[in-house]
Amino acid sequence: QVGDLYRAVRLRTQDLLGPLDGDQWSLPVPACPGWDVHGVLSHLVGVIEDSGAGELDGPPGPAQTADEVERHRATPSAELLWHWTELSPPFEQVLSSASIWPAFFDVLSHEHDVRGALGAPGERDGADVQLAAKLLVRSIDLGRPFRIDTGPAVLASAVDGSDALVLRTSAFEAFRLRMGRRSRAQVEAMDWSDDPGDLIDRLFVFGPAS
Repeated sequence: QVGDLYRAVRLRTQDLLGPLDGDQWSLPVPACPGWDVHGVLSHLVGVIEDSGAGELDGPPGPAQTADEVERHRATPSAELLWHWTELSPPFEQVLSSASIWPAFFDVLSHEHDVRGALGAPGERDGADVQLAAKLLVRSIDLGRPFRIDTGPAVLASAVDGSDALVLRTSAFEAFRLRMGRRSRAQVEAMDWSDDPGDLIDRLFVFGPAS
């Protein structure tokens, strides 16, 4: 269930964040311009707070995420990390009961955002990344058959056809570009079967990155 998936990513991210010192908490996060590592955690905690207060009816917009980051700017990082632990179990139950998948995509995205900031890549080939990529590719509508060939698997947004546009890349890259962590130029430079042209703009749920 989605709450279990969120929890697994949360625990892994908490293990990553727990040993950080003060300087590391202040490292900028390139995938989230203007945020540092502490700010990413502030957002993750803020989403749970806003959800519990009935202030979320979908993914938070730019103004709300900015408020979440600012809200805990002065909260000590270790205290904020513990706060995430305390708030998460009932939130995870809600995610499962209501099948709220965007929260899973969000926490997984931010795990890898933080890994990028810390220079600690990892967990790119896990089942959670594979699942997130599969679900996010399935919802793409290019107006023509489209699939992503990851080597081990084919992720399709429509029934395969001889005229299908094919992108050859990893599930991790498919997940990252879909969530706006890649620029348009980076996506254009990927291994395409044909020139995707302006169809690239339909690939991003968020972004593209600048």
